[in-house]
Amino acid sequence: MEFSKFAKKFTSHSGISQLMDDLGNAMAGDQDVLMLGGGNPAHIPEMLAFFQDRMQRIIENPAEFASIIGNYDPPVGDKQFITALSDLMRKEYDWDIGPENIALTAGSQSGFFVLFNMLAGEFENGQHKQILLPMAPEYIGYAEVGLTEDLFVAIKPEIETYEDRTFKYRIALDDLHVDDSIGAICVSRPSNPTGNVITDDEVNKLSELAEKNNIPLIVDNAYGMPFPNIIFSEAKLSWNQNTILCMTLSKLGLPGMRTGIVIANEEIINAISKFNGIINLALGSFGPALALDLVKSGEIISLSNMIIKPYYQRKAERAMALLKQEMQGVDFYIHKAEGALFLWLWLPGLSIDSEELYERLKKRGVLVLSGHYFFPGLKEDWRHKHECLRITYSMSDEVVSAGIKIIAEEVKSCSS
Repeated sequence: MEFSKFAKKFTSHSGISQLMDDLGNAMAGDQDVLMLGGGNPAHIPEMLAFFQDRMQRIIENPAEFASIIGNYDPPVGDKQFITALSDLMRKEYDWDIGPENIALTAGSQSGFFVLFNMLAGEFENGQHKQILLPMAPEYIGYAEVGLTEDLFVAIKPEIETYEDRTFKYRIALDDLHVDDSIGAICVSRPSNPTGNVITDDEVNKLSELAEKNNIPLIVDNAYGMPFPNIIFSEAKLSWNQNTILCMTLSKLGLPGMRTGIVIANEEIINAISKFNGIINLALGSFGPALALDLVKSGEIISLSNMIIKPYYQRKAERAMALLKQEMQGVDFYIHKAEGALFLWLWLPGLSIDSEELYERLKKRGVLVLSGHYFFPGLKEDWRHKHECLRITYSMSDEVVSAGIKIIAEEVKSCSS
């Protein structure tokens, strides 16, 4: 059978497909796999209890149950949930925002597919535009979503190292240049894969640059405020009509519900709604239904602040301390853990590349992610891209501990 160019592009090998294959096989299989490679949120007991109770109340209400499973939502998404969310964001941040500024998507990945291909790629006048990633590394899921080639251009970061064996990426603001070949700027905050939280000043400068060039700033806020608020450093959340803020219910503990959220101006929201109608017809109802009460009451913020954030911060600190302890004797740095679910390990002078290290660890039953996947749009042959691993710490403490010890053993064997 001969596939189209479209099919060949999306069926070829990619980092995100490998990640999800590994994740799915590990979660569904009966082998002892130490899964430190995915972005699956932890099963936090308090959050599971809430969602189980909410599900039970839906089942016990025949009219609500029939509506959720038996009716199509409009292409923009569940209107009750969208109204409640716009009320919450207006109250929490005093934004000039209404339901017309919010659309839901079938997960964040679907939302980015639409946004990137809407704002970049081939235009009717023959021009090719790109998405500017102001600081690589960036999220692995961006890399393969373009319908055209060369959709991204990325800027190499500045690196600050510290005596405690941590480091931090900074946006090389002087290297950012925007012309009419750029359709949008996109940054994740907190960053997937590094856990980096770019500063408020960096956000403001990116916003000013975007407005000056009449292009949107896309902020991937999957781990950010006000929910799930997996941020361990000082940061403020800002939005204006030129910002496209992307959120999700996944990191609350609902990855199976596939509910992405886009907050933007009406033109963007109307376009997303039309895309949803063509690609999905309608969106799933269970995600918004399970979270509606939390959003209406504002409890989604208190749960994020009091349960979700402290839970992950404890796990991050524990994993960071263990990794520093186990890696003694080799040259290493760990990116400052400022948020999200990951530690980003940098191994300067690694004798093999990170992809080979990934394969060695996989044979030993530890799944991580090779850092080279996280540099979409960075054409420069930079050795640093092949010296990093993304390590997830959201699994049980026992799994994280066992996995980190094997990682350290394997790195030391490569260094000896």
